Amino acid sequence: MADNVILLLVSLAVILAGCELFVNGVEWFGRHLELGEGAVGSVLAAVGTALPETLIPIIAIFFGTGESGHDIGIGAILGAPFMLVTLAMFVNGVAIVVFAARGRRTREVRINRTILSRDLAYFLGTYSVAVLVGIVDPGSAIKALVALLLLVGYGLYVYRTMRAEGDLEGETRSLYFHYTAGAPDFRRILLQLLVALSAIVFGAELFVGELTVLAEGLGVPALVISLLLTPIATELPEKFNSVFWMRERKDTLAMGNITGAMVFQSAIPVSVGLLFTEWNLDNSALLAAGLALLSGSILWLRIRATGTLGVNSLLFGGFLYAVFLTITLIGVL
Repeated sequence: MADNVILLLVSLAVILAGCELFVNGVEWFGRHLELGEGAVGSVLAAVGTALPETLIPIIAIFFGTGESGHDIGIGAILGAPFMLVTLAMFVNGVAIVVFAARGRRTREVRINRTILSRDLAYFLGTYSVAVLVGIVDPGSAIKALVALLLLVGYGLYVYRTMRAEGDLEGETRSLYFHYTAGAPDFRRILLQLLVALSAIVFGAELFVGELTVLAEGLGVPALVISLLLTPIATELPEKFNSVFWMRERKDTLAMGNITGAMVFQSAIPVSVGLLFTEWNLDNSALLAAGLALLSGSILWLRIRATGTLGVNSLLFGGFLYAVFLTITLIGVL
Protein backbone atom coordinates (compact mmCIF):
# COMPACT_ATOMS: atom_id res chain seq x y z
CA MET A 1 0.00 0.00 0.00
CA ALA A 2 2.95 2.31 0.64
CA ASP A 3 3.97 1.86 -3.00
CA ASN A 4 0.48 2.93 -4.10
CA VAL A 5 0.72 6.10 -2.02
CA ILE A 6 4.11 6.94 -3.49
CA LEU A 7 2.86 6.35 -7.05
CA LEU A 8 -0.23 8.42 -6.26
CA LEU A 9 1.94 11.34 -5.22
CA VAL A 10 4.19 10.85 -8.24
CA SER A 11 1.18 10.87 -10.59
CA LEU A 12 -0.12 14.06 -8.95
CA ALA A 13 3.27 15.71 -9.45
CA VAL A 14 3.29 14.60 -13.10
CA ILE A 15 -0.17 16.10 -13.66
CA LEU A 16 0.82 19.37 -12.00
CA ALA A 17 4.01 19.62 -14.05
CA GLY A 18 2.10 18.77 -17.24
CA CYS A 19 -0.53 21.41 -16.53
CA GLU A 20 2.12 24.05 -15.81
CA LEU A 21 3.87 23.23 -19.10
CA PHE A 22 0.55 23.15 -20.95
CA VAL A 23 -0.71 26.50 -19.63
CA ASN A 24 2.56 28.15 -20.57
CA GLY A 25 2.82 26.41 -23.96
CA VAL A 26 -0.77 26.99 -25.09
CA GLU A 27 -0.46 30.71 -24.33
CA TRP A 28 2.64 30.93 -26.53
CA PHE A 29 0.87 28.87 -29.19
CA GLY A 30 -1.97 31.40 -29.18
CA ARG A 31 0.40 34.36 -29.32
CA HIS A 32 2.38 32.82 -32.17
CA LEU A 33 -0.80 32.35 -34.25
CA GLU A 34 -2.30 35.65 -32.99
CA LEU A 35 -5.36 33.90 -31.56
CA GLY A 36 -7.82 35.43 -29.11
CA GLU A 37 -8.34 34.38 -25.51
CA GLY A 38 -11.51 32.49 -26.48
CA ALA A 39 -9.64 30.36 -29.01
CA VAL A 40 -6.85 29.62 -26.53
CA GLY A 41 -8.95 29.01 -23.41
CA SER A 42 -12.26 27.64 -24.71
CA VAL A 43 -10.96 25.55 -27.62
CA LEU A 44 -7.25 24.69 -27.46
CA ALA A 45 -6.84 24.39 -23.69
CA ALA A 46 -10.29 22.91 -23.19
CA VAL A 47 -9.89 20.12 -25.75
CA GLY A 48 -6.35 19.35 -24.65
CA THR A 49 -7.17 18.92 -20.97
CA ALA A 50 -10.45 17.08 -21.70
CA LEU A 51 -8.53 14.10 -23.07
CA PRO A 52 -8.29 12.02 -19.84
CA GLU A 53 -12.02 12.01 -19.04
CA THR A 54 -12.94 11.65 -22.72
CA LEU A 55 -10.96 8.41 -23.09
CA ILE A 56 -12.72 6.70 -20.18
CA PRO A 57 -16.25 6.46 -21.69
CA ILE A 58 -14.94 5.66 -25.16
CA ILE A 59 -12.86 2.78 -23.80
CA ALA A 60 -15.82 1.60 -21.71
CA ILE A 61 -18.20 1.65 -24.69
CA PHE A 62 -15.95 -0.09 -27.21
CA PHE A 63 -13.94 -2.38 -24.95
CA GLY A 64 -16.20 -2.84 -21.94
CA THR A 65 -18.31 -5.90 -21.20
CA GLY A 66 -21.66 -5.58 -22.99
CA GLU A 67 -24.40 -3.55 -21.34
CA SER A 68 -22.29 -2.86 -18.27
CA GLY A 69 -19.63 -1.17 -20.38
CA HIS A 70 -22.27 0.94 -22.10
CA ASP A 71 -23.76 1.98 -18.74
CA ILE A 72 -20.33 3.04 -17.46
CA GLY A 73 -19.72 4.95 -20.68
CA ILE A 74 -23.03 6.80 -20.52
CA GLY A 75 -22.47 7.69 -16.87
CA ALA A 76 -18.98 9.02 -17.61
CA ILE A 77 -20.20 11.01 -20.63
CA LEU A 78 -22.93 12.76 -18.67
CA GLY A 79 -20.83 12.99 -15.52
CA ALA A 80 -17.93 14.93 -17.02
CA PRO A 81 -19.91 18.13 -17.80
CA PHE A 82 -21.66 17.81 -14.43
CA MET A 83 -18.32 17.70 -12.59
CA LEU A 84 -17.02 20.67 -14.57
CA VAL A 85 -20.03 22.93 -14.05
CA THR A 86 -20.28 22.13 -10.32
CA LEU A 87 -17.05 20.97 -8.68
CA ALA A 88 -14.58 22.64 -11.06
CA MET A 89 -16.45 25.95 -10.72
CA PHE A 90 -16.32 25.54 -6.95
CA VAL A 91 -12.55 24.97 -7.09
CA ASN A 92 -12.18 28.19 -9.10
CA GLY A 93 -14.21 30.06 -6.49
CA VAL A 94 -12.06 28.69 -3.67
CA ALA A 95 -8.90 29.60 -5.60
CA ILE A 96 -10.09 33.21 -5.95
CA VAL A 97 -10.88 33.44 -2.22
CA VAL A 98 -7.49 31.97 -1.24
CA PHE A 99 -5.43 34.08 -3.66
CA ALA A 100 -7.33 37.21 -2.62
CA ALA A 101 -6.69 36.47 1.05
CA ARG A 102 -2.97 36.13 0.28
CA GLY A 103 -2.96 39.45 -1.60
CA ARG A 104 -2.18 37.91 -5.00
CA ARG A 105 -5.41 39.18 -6.59
CA THR A 106 -8.82 40.65 -5.77
CA ARG A 107 -12.10 38.76 -5.42
CA GLU A 108 -13.38 40.45 -8.58
CA VAL A 109 -13.81 38.03 -11.52
CA ARG A 110 -12.82 39.80 -14.74
CA ILE A 111 -14.12 37.93 -17.78
CA ASN A 112 -14.94 38.41 -21.44
CA ARG A 113 -18.73 38.37 -21.32
CA THR A 114 -19.16 37.43 -24.98
CA ILE A 115 -16.87 34.41 -24.84
CA LEU A 116 -18.20 32.85 -21.67
CA SER A 117 -21.88 33.53 -22.37
CA ARG A 118 -21.44 31.87 -25.79
CA ASP A 119 -19.74 28.87 -24.18
CA LEU A 120 -22.51 28.44 -21.62
CA ALA A 121 -25.26 28.92 -24.23
CA TYR A 122 -23.78 26.19 -26.44
CA PHE A 123 -23.37 23.91 -23.44
CA LEU A 124 -26.96 24.38 -22.26
CA GLY A 125 -28.27 23.75 -25.77
CA THR A 126 -26.27 20.63 -26.59
CA TYR A 127 -26.51 19.08 -23.12
CA SER A 128 -30.29 19.68 -23.00
CA VAL A 129 -30.72 17.93 -26.35
CA ALA A 130 -28.64 14.97 -25.16
CA VAL A 131 -30.72 14.62 -21.99
CA LEU A 132 -34.01 14.97 -23.88
CA VAL A 133 -33.07 12.22 -26.32
CA GLY A 134 -32.16 9.99 -23.38
CA ILE A 135 -35.59 10.54 -21.85
CA VAL A 136 -37.74 10.26 -25.00
CA ASP A 137 -35.74 7.46 -26.72
CA PRO A 138 -36.85 8.39 -30.28
CA GLY A 139 -35.11 5.50 -32.04
CA SER A 140 -31.70 4.86 -33.57
CA ALA A 141 -32.30 6.91 -36.73
CA ILE A 142 -33.20 10.06 -34.78
CA LYS A 143 -30.31 9.49 -32.39
CA ALA A 144 -27.90 9.27 -35.32
CA LEU A 145 -29.33 12.51 -36.72
CA VAL A 146 -28.98 14.23 -33.35
CA ALA A 147 -25.38 13.01 -33.09
CA LEU A 148 -24.63 14.51 -36.51
CA LEU A 149 -26.24 17.81 -35.51
CA LEU A 150 -24.20 17.92 -32.31
CA LEU A 151 -20.97 17.39 -34.27
CA VAL A 152 -21.93 20.11 -36.74
CA GLY A 153 -22.90 22.38 -33.87
CA TYR A 154 -19.55 21.90 -32.19
CA GLY A 155 -17.80 22.64 -35.47
CA LEU A 156 -19.78 25.89 -35.70
CA TYR A 157 -18.89 26.71 -32.10
CA VAL A 158 -15.18 26.20 -32.80
CA TYR A 159 -15.42 28.33 -35.96
CA ARG A 160 -17.12 31.21 -34.14
CA THR A 161 -14.77 31.02 -31.16
CA MET A 162 -11.60 30.88 -33.25
CA ARG A 163 -12.73 33.96 -35.20
CA ALA A 164 -13.73 35.92 -32.10
CA GLU A 165 -11.71 38.93 -31.04
CA GLY A 166 -10.07 39.30 -27.65
CA ASP A 167 -6.37 39.55 -26.96
CA LEU A 168 -4.64 37.24 -24.50
CA GLU A 169 -4.64 38.71 -21.02
CA GLY A 170 -1.46 39.98 -19.39
CA GLU A 171 2.11 38.92 -20.01
CA THR A 172 3.20 35.38 -20.76
CA ARG A 173 6.16 33.94 -18.92
CA SER A 174 9.09 32.64 -20.96
CA LEU A 175 8.54 29.27 -22.60
CA TYR A 176 10.02 26.53 -20.43
CA PHE A 177 11.50 24.77 -23.47
CA HIS A 178 13.10 27.97 -24.77
CA TYR A 179 16.51 28.99 -23.44
CA THR A 180 17.48 31.95 -25.62
CA ALA A 181 16.35 35.56 -25.74
CA GLY A 182 13.42 36.62 -27.91
CA ALA A 183 10.22 34.91 -28.97
CA PRO A 184 10.36 31.09 -28.80
CA ASP A 185 10.64 28.98 -31.92
CA PHE A 186 7.30 27.44 -32.94
CA ARG A 187 8.77 23.94 -32.94
CA ARG A 188 9.75 24.35 -29.31
CA ILE A 189 6.19 25.44 -28.49
CA LEU A 190 4.78 22.34 -30.18
CA LEU A 191 7.30 20.10 -28.41
CA GLN A 192 6.38 21.56 -25.03
CA LEU A 193 2.67 21.07 -25.73
CA LEU A 194 3.25 17.46 -26.81
CA VAL A 195 5.26 16.71 -23.67
CA ALA A 196 2.66 18.48 -21.51
CA LEU A 197 -0.30 16.56 -22.96
CA SER A 198 1.57 13.27 -22.67
CA ALA A 199 2.32 14.02 -19.02
CA ILE A 200 -1.30 14.98 -18.32
CA VAL A 201 -2.76 11.83 -19.90
CA PHE A 202 -0.16 9.53 -18.32
CA GLY A 203 -0.44 11.19 -14.92
CA ALA A 204 -4.26 11.10 -14.92
CA GLU A 205 -4.34 7.42 -15.92
CA LEU A 206 -1.79 6.52 -13.24
CA PHE A 207 -3.61 8.62 -10.64
CA VAL A 208 -6.97 6.94 -11.29
CA GLY A 209 -5.42 3.46 -11.26
CA GLU A 210 -3.47 3.92 -8.05
CA LEU A 211 -6.36 5.73 -6.35
CA THR A 212 -8.70 2.85 -7.20
CA VAL A 213 -6.27 0.23 -5.88
CA LEU A 214 -5.65 2.23 -2.71
CA ALA A 215 -9.38 2.80 -2.11
CA GLU A 216 -10.18 -0.88 -2.61
CA GLY A 217 -7.37 -1.82 -0.25
CA LEU A 218 -8.89 0.43 2.41
CA GLY A 219 -12.33 -1.10 1.87
CA VAL A 220 -13.90 1.90 0.15
CA PRO A 221 -17.12 0.81 -1.65
CA ALA A 222 -17.00 0.59 -5.44
CA LEU A 223 -19.81 3.15 -5.67
CA VAL A 224 -17.70 5.77 -3.91
CA ILE A 225 -14.81 5.03 -6.27
CA SER A 226 -16.93 5.37 -9.42
CA LEU A 227 -19.10 8.22 -8.17
CA LEU A 228 -16.59 10.40 -6.35
CA LEU A 229 -12.94 9.47 -6.65
CA THR A 230 -12.50 8.63 -10.34
CA PRO A 231 -14.46 11.63 -11.76
CA ILE A 232 -12.58 14.05 -9.51
CA ALA A 233 -9.26 12.57 -10.58
CA THR A 234 -9.97 12.74 -14.31
CA GLU A 235 -11.01 16.40 -14.04
CA LEU A 236 -7.73 17.41 -12.37
CA PRO A 237 -6.15 18.94 -15.52
CA GLU A 238 -8.97 21.45 -16.00
CA LYS A 239 -8.95 22.31 -12.29
CA PHE A 240 -5.19 22.79 -12.10
CA ASN A 241 -5.02 24.80 -15.33
CA SER A 242 -7.77 27.12 -14.15
CA VAL A 243 -6.16 27.59 -10.75
CA PHE A 244 -2.84 28.51 -12.40
CA TRP A 245 -4.59 31.06 -14.62
CA MET A 246 -6.67 32.43 -11.73
CA ARG A 247 -3.43 32.97 -9.81
CA GLU A 248 -2.20 35.14 -12.70
CA ARG A 249 -5.56 36.99 -12.94
CA LYS A 250 -6.23 35.58 -16.41
CA ASP A 251 -9.85 34.92 -15.52
CA THR A 252 -11.26 34.46 -19.03
CA LEU A 253 -8.63 31.82 -19.81
CA ALA A 254 -9.31 30.11 -16.47
CA MET A 255 -13.08 30.06 -16.91
CA GLY A 256 -12.90 29.36 -20.64
CA ASN A 257 -10.81 26.26 -19.98
CA ILE A 258 -13.76 24.86 -18.02
CA THR A 259 -16.69 26.17 -20.08
CA GLY A 260 -15.01 25.18 -23.34
CA ALA A 261 -14.45 21.67 -21.96
CA MET A 262 -18.15 21.58 -21.02
CA VAL A 263 -19.12 22.33 -24.62
CA PHE A 264 -16.70 19.70 -25.94
CA GLN A 265 -17.89 17.06 -23.47
CA SER A 266 -21.57 17.72 -24.20
CA ALA A 267 -21.04 17.36 -27.96
CA ILE A 268 -18.26 14.95 -28.95
CA PRO A 269 -18.52 12.16 -26.33
CA VAL A 270 -22.32 12.49 -26.34
CA SER A 271 -22.33 11.85 -30.10
CA VAL A 272 -20.35 8.66 -29.50
CA GLY A 273 -22.89 7.61 -26.88
CA LEU A 274 -25.83 8.31 -29.16
CA LEU A 275 -24.31 6.32 -32.02
CA PHE A 276 -22.96 3.30 -30.16
CA THR A 277 -25.15 2.81 -27.06
CA GLU A 278 -28.87 2.58 -26.27
CA TRP A 279 -28.55 5.99 -24.54
CA ASN A 280 -31.16 5.27 -21.89
CA LEU A 281 -30.61 7.46 -18.82
CA ASP A 282 -31.24 6.14 -15.30
CA ASN A 283 -32.31 8.24 -12.32
CA SER A 284 -28.74 8.95 -11.21
CA ALA A 285 -27.77 10.20 -14.67
CA LEU A 286 -30.89 12.37 -14.87
CA LEU A 287 -30.18 13.84 -11.44
CA ALA A 288 -26.63 14.76 -12.45
CA ALA A 289 -27.85 16.19 -15.76
CA GLY A 290 -30.56 18.25 -14.09
CA LEU A 291 -28.17 19.75 -11.56
CA ALA A 292 -25.63 20.44 -14.30
CA LEU A 293 -28.22 22.33 -16.33
CA LEU A 294 -29.31 24.24 -13.22
CA SER A 295 -25.74 25.28 -12.41
CA GLY A 296 -25.03 26.23 -16.03
CA SER A 297 -28.23 28.25 -16.25
CA ILE A 298 -27.39 30.18 -13.08
CA LEU A 299 -23.96 31.08 -14.42
CA TRP A 300 -25.33 32.05 -17.84
CA LEU A 301 -28.08 34.23 -16.35
CA ARG A 302 -25.56 35.90 -14.03
CA ILE A 303 -23.31 36.82 -16.95
CA ARG A 304 -26.22 38.04 -19.08
CA ALA A 305 -27.61 40.15 -16.24
CA THR A 306 -24.42 41.64 -14.80
CA GLY A 307 -21.72 41.03 -17.42
CA THR A 308 -19.55 39.15 -14.96
CA LEU A 309 -19.45 36.31 -12.44
CA GLY A 310 -19.36 36.56 -8.67
CA VAL A 311 -17.36 34.31 -6.37
CA ASN A 312 -20.57 33.10 -4.72
CA SER A 313 -22.02 31.90 -8.02
CA LEU A 314 -18.89 29.77 -8.50
CA LEU A 315 -18.95 28.43 -4.94
CA PHE A 316 -22.62 27.46 -5.40
CA GLY A 317 -21.47 24.71 -7.75
CA GLY A 318 -19.96 22.92 -4.76
CA PHE A 319 -23.34 22.95 -3.02
CA LEU A 320 -25.02 21.36 -6.06
CA TYR A 321 -22.34 18.68 -6.21
CA ALA A 322 -22.90 17.94 -2.51
CA VAL A 323 -26.65 17.64 -3.17
CA PHE A 324 -26.03 15.10 -5.93
CA LEU A 325 -23.62 13.09 -3.82
CA THR A 326 -25.93 13.05 -0.79
CA ILE A 327 -29.05 12.02 -2.71
CA THR A 328 -27.22 9.30 -4.63
CA LEU A 329 -25.55 7.78 -1.58
CA ILE A 330 -28.80 7.85 0.41
CA GLY A 331 -30.61 6.15 -2.48
CA VAL A 332 -28.07 3.34 -2.61
CA LEU A 333 -27.30 2.89 1.06
